[in-house]
Amino acid sequence: MRCFSIVIADRRPIVLQGLRAVLGAHSDFNVVASCSDGTRCIEAIRSLRPDLAILNISLPGTSGLTILAIANSEKLPTRLVFFAEPATSAAAGAFGIIPDDVTAAVLVQSLRQVAHGQRVLPLLSSDQTVPEMDAVVWENALAVLTDREREIMHLVSQGLSNKQIGRQLNISFGTIKVHLHHIYQKLEINNRTVLAGLAISHNDRSGITSQDAVSPHLPQGNGK
Repeated sequence: MRCFSIVIADRRPIVLQGLRAVLGAHSDFNVVASCSDGTRCIEAIRSLRPDLAILNISLPGTSGLTILAIANSEKLPTRLVFFAEPATSAAAGAFGIIPDDVTAAVLVQSLRQVAHGQRVLPLLSSDQTVPEMDAVVWENALAVLTDREREIMHLVSQGLSNKQIGRQLNISFGTIKVHLHHIYQKLEINNRTVLAGLAISHNDRSGITSQDAVSPHLPQGNGK
């Protein structure tokens, strides 16, 4: 059985201790670094090139999403998994999001899936099921969105909150909510988790990376 190297990162010492204990009990995982902040985490990923990294999104110093963006831009081979609150939406480019309230057995099984190349996204409730869309149907659905709405959709898929999206696009929180309402209506969905899942599924089929997904040079007035 192959042994997969893994970096763990969380601001909470007790979580790090728990992750080390759980993963250390399995011969197919080897924790090569344990980090309490994002700066040490990205340094460990760069220097050790582990197979996997499981990290908290809200790391001090350098956030989990920033680490994800760095790893993607530098084409680091490590597969990143976020260990996050159950309500966290998917982040484009991550190999998975594992809710931090899962059992040890589910955690280990999920990491094994990621180690073997399978993406692990949050389990959705019955009203959050991501609808199946073939490429033609999806492209037709995207055609009804404005440039701004497509931009917001992809920022949602990166795990950004409405406030973060507003700051990045220099538009108000209220305007973001209006855009999201219009997107939900046009795509016939009802929440951002489904929207993120659809966007990530489309990116995977199209070979789009998290950097390609958002075009920062769209005209500011288009689609407001």
